[in-house]
Amino acid sequence: MKNTIAILGALAVALGALGAHALRDVLDASSLASYKTAVLYHLLHTIALFTLTRSSYRKLTAQLWLWGIVLFSGSIYLLATDELLDLSLSFLGPITPIGGLLLIGGWISLLGSNETNADK
Repeated sequence: MKNTIAILGALAVALGALGAHALRDVLDASSLASYKTAVLYHLLHTIALFTLTRSSYRKLTAQLWLWGIVLFSGSIYLLATDELLDLSLSFLGPITPIGGLLLIGGWISLLGSNETNADK
């Protein structure tokens, strides 16, 4: 899992830099804002995954966050750049909220857990 987290973190920074430098002049304001949201959620949940490995590891939480990053941020990355890529990816629209629900589910999966040190 640590290798996956390292790759996710590096990818979040690289995609953030791409958005800040290469895409800022070619995407419209709405697409760029969506892209930035994808980067933010991608990076925040990668950090959350990392902290999860530093305490008692919760496999369900990790899986929900991992798939949430892929579906939520991944679909937004593609939707925000579909015109630039000259693709019609509107079919991905329903994927984004599913990814968001997975991210939320990851947080909810921590409720009632006695396996974390967060309450100490």
